[in-house]
Amino acid sequence: MSALFAASTSNEEAFVHTIQDLKAGYKKFRSGAYAEQTDQYRELGTGQDPDVMVISCADSRVEPAEIFAANPGQLFVVRNVANLVHARDADQTAHSVASAVEFAVTALKVKHIVVLGHAACGGVKACLSAGNGQPIGEFIAPWVEALDATRDQVLASSPADPQTALEHAGVGTSLDNLMSYSFVRDAVTAGTLELHGAWFNIGPGELSWRDPKTGEFSLFDA
Repeated sequence: MSALFAASTSNEEAFVHTIQDLKAGYKKFRSGAYAEQTDQYRELGTGQDPDVMVISCADSRVEPAEIFAANPGQLFVVRNVANLVHARDADQTAHSVASAVEFAVTALKVKHIVVLGHAACGGVKACLSAGNGQPIGEFIAPWVEALDATRDQVLASSPADPQTALEHAGVGTSLDNLMSYSFVRDAVTAGTLELHGAWFNIGPGELSWRDPKTGEFSLFDA
């Protein structure tokens, strides 16, 4: 890929409230980014070959391509509530994320998977709420149950900031759960795939990287 998309907009131009705003944005895309990098888009139209998969939260404030300054085609991104990967189970009820991971690892042959958590995560908050006997949502509550055991371990240590502590620990849980899939384990063992954890602090725009040995997060020096 060549230079990163350089288009910028004012705060007023950036707001999207209606379908008309979306259509207007598309017109800007066609006359701007697409017109400037038509050859790249035409190449992408024939297939994709990303080296990095990012499993991120669905939160509108956390956009992996923006955070990592990546062009279309460079990141294979899956987004869901609380950036969760469920462990493999007998009935494969949580197969959507698993199928994306399987495709990324076995077909696209990605070299890296990054689980990207973030500050003020609503899914993590829902898990904490469920721990207090107040589950949230018909579908949210059972989805974030994947963090129940992690939540209980985190709370047992009486952290000063349970929200952030569980956001960090949840990244580790998803990384552990990735290893419950044989195709991930095989690729990691073969040395063709590496797993990483990261956490994005929205307000200051700061990224922390997870130490795979200690599970601790350290601010990445930009």
